Amino acid sequence: MQIYNSMTRKKEEFKPIHEGKVGIYACGPTVYNYFHIGNARPFIMFDILRRYFEYRGYEVTFVQNFTDIDDKMIRRANEENTTVLAIAEKYIAEYFIDAKALGILPATVHPRATEHIPQIIAMIEKLIANGLAYESKGDVYYRVKAFEGYGCLCGQNLDDLESGARISVDEQKEDPMDFALWKAQKPNEPAWESPWGMGRPGWHIECSAMSTTYLGDTFDIHTGGKDLLFPHHENEIAQSVGATGKPYVNYWMHNGFINIDNEKMSKSKGNFFTVRDIAKEFDLEAVRMFMLSAHYRSPINFSHDLIEAAQSSLERLYNARDQLLFLMDKATDRPMNELEQAFASECDKSEEHFIRAMDDDMNTADALAAIFDIAREIFKLSNTDISKEAVLYGQGKLAKLTSVLGLLLKEADGIGADVQALVDERAQARTDKNWKRSDELRDQIKAMGYILEDTPAGQKVRKNG
Repeated sequence: MQIYNSMTRKKEEFKPIHEGKVGIYACGPTVYNYFHIGNARPFIMFDILRRYFEYRGYEVTFVQNFTDIDDKMIRRANEENTTVLAIAEKYIAEYFIDAKALGILPATVHPRATEHIPQIIAMIEKLIANGLAYESKGDVYYRVKAFEGYGCLCGQNLDDLESGARISVDEQKEDPMDFALWKAQKPNEPAWESPWGMGRPGWHIECSAMSTTYLGDTFDIHTGGKDLLFPHHENEIAQSVGATGKPYVNYWMHNGFINIDNEKMSKSKGNFFTVRDIAKEFDLEAVRMFMLSAHYRSPINFSHDLIEAAQSSLERLYNARDQLLFLMDKATDRPMNELEQAFASECDKSEEHFIRAMDDDMNTADALAAIFDIAREIFKLSNTDISKEAVLYGQGKLAKLTSVLGLLLKEADGIGADVQALVDERAQARTDKNWKRSDELRDQIKAMGYILEDTPAGQKVRKNG
C-alpha cells in the first residue's frame, strides 16, 4: 500500500512497525458544539482507512481523542451557566449520534484530555528536564528554538515561522514562537493540581500525551485535516520527540478542505453547516457517498446538487443489493453455469481493481468505480433462471467491498403485509388480464412509498428512496 506522507511530501510504501498490526491516531473534535461538515471529512475518510486495513487483515488500534477542556468550551459553559464537564458530556453524546448516521465506527479508544492529566503533567516534566520547556508565573511554555528541526512537517524554517508570531499582553514568554503546555488557572475556570500550581493543559500537549499512552512513543499513522498541520501537528512532533528522544510518527496523512458552493466555509459568509443541520435535508449516508467521490487530499466542493447526485448513486447500489435479494427468492440449488461463472470472474476482477485503487493512497473514487462495475454485472443477471451460488457470490462481493467504504449498512426494508396483499392482488389481476385494476393497484402501491417493477420472473417491489 502506498501512502502520501505529509512529512516527506511523497507517496511511500506502508511498512508497519509491528507486522500485522497498525496504530492510528486521529485528531478528534473539541466538544463544545455539534461537529460541522468540514470535521466530517476527516472523520469519514480516516474511518475508511481503518476499515481498509482491517479488510486487508491487519489488527488496527484506532485512537480518536475528545478535547474536553478548551477556551471555547469554557466560554460555552459560562454562556449556558453550566459546567465544562456538562458541555463535554452533552456534545460527546451528540457526536456519536451524528457519527453513527455517517457510518463512522467508534474508535478502539476515545480518550479525553481531562482523564489524562497525570500523563500530560509527566510529559511536561520531561520537557522541562530536557531543557525544552520552562515555567513562567504558573504557565509552562515550550522553548521552540531549543528543538532542532522545528518546522519539518510544515516545510518552513524558524525565521519564516517567527515572522508571524506574536506575544499576547498577558503572556510571559521567552520568545514569540514559544507555545503553552500548561496554563495557570484564571477566575471561573476548571483547574487541576500540578507542580506549577492549579491550571489546565494547553491544546497541543494533550494529543502528544494521549497518542503515546495508547500507541507507544513511535507509532504508524497520524491523521487530521490540513488545517491541523501547523501549528498543532508541528507542535505535537516537538513535544513528543522532545520528551522521548524517539521518532514520533512514521506516516502523516492530511485531508483537503471543503468549500461550500465554491466558497470557503465561514460563519461570516453564512455558509457554515453542522452535520446536524445537513441531516434535516439529506440522508447522511449520501453525505458519506459524496465524500468518497474525490481523493481525500484534494479540496472538495459541497453543494446541494452534488449531494443529490451522490444520493442517486447510492440508490443504484441499494438497487443492486435489492436485485440480489429478489433473485434469491427465485434461485435454485444447481451449480453455477458458464454465464454465472463469468459473472463471478468479473466480480473477482472488480475486487482486484478495488484493491489497486485503495492501495494507491486510498483512491476512494476509483474504488467506488470498481463497486459500480459489480452493480452493473448484477443487473445483467438472468431474472428467470439463476443459481443460489451465483446470487450468494454477488451478495458477498458487494457487501464486503461496500462495507470497507462504510456504505449499504442499512438493512433491507421488509414489505409490510398490507403492501404484500396489494402486490398479490395485482398479480391475480394481471393473470385475469384485468389491466385497469392492475394499474389502479400499481398506483396505490406507489402512493404507499413503493416502486413496483414487472420482470420476467414476476413482480419486484422496493421502497422508493
